[in-house]
Amino acid sequence: MEPQALYRALAEAVVGMKPQRVAELARRAIELGLMPDQAITEGLARGMKQVGEKFAAREYFVPEVLLASKAMYAGFDILRAELGSDRKPRGRVALGVVQGDIHDIGKNIVKVMVQAAGFEVVDLGRNVPVDEFVRAADKGVDVIGMSSLMTTTMPNMGKVIEALDKAGLRGGVRTIIGGAPVNARFCEQVGADAWAPDAHSAVIAIEKLAACGT
Repeated sequence: MEPQALYRALAEAVVGMKPQRVAELARRAIELGLMPDQAITEGLARGMKQVGEKFAAREYFVPEVLLASKAMYAGFDILRAELGSDRKPRGRVALGVVQGDIHDIGKNIVKVMVQAAGFEVVDLGRNVPVDEFVRAADKGVDVIGMSSLMTTTMPNMGKVIEALDKAGLRGGVRTIIGGAPVNARFCEQVGADAWAPDAHSAVIAIEKLAACGT
């Protein structure tokens, strides 16, 4: 199989939610001596991008995205093991659900897609206190992503941004917020750098934010 055909097949297997097929193709890529990072970028990441587009267009919903994510990881874990230690990620992104909220499906979907796009992800989890976001920024992440599904916890996003300001870290890290009740107006109110209505948009925004910081 030609490399480009294999990459297309990898992408199609991710979109088709077929973990066994993805794993088989990932091992095949290694056997052929293809570059693992290229297989990740042109195969797995391309597939997750298509999944994100389908999700944004409401052709796919959360169950399909989670199944596609499982398929992506089936190949990602195989290919990542073959990567040299000198491979540098495109940036570091910390993701977390703000304090008081435990709804993390959206955050987990964004995590998969951001990893597939070549970033290192620091998963802070859910119900994350303000101080933990600040510590993540202090340890050198390029972007902090916060999510909330409950209107009662949305103000905690603003508290994180205020805490970053007070700690003198605001200039060195970009912030993005998301979640069902979050919108562009709220983003402006709390002073976040970006807002994303869905996972696909989040990846595009994070790529731009990380590029601004380099």
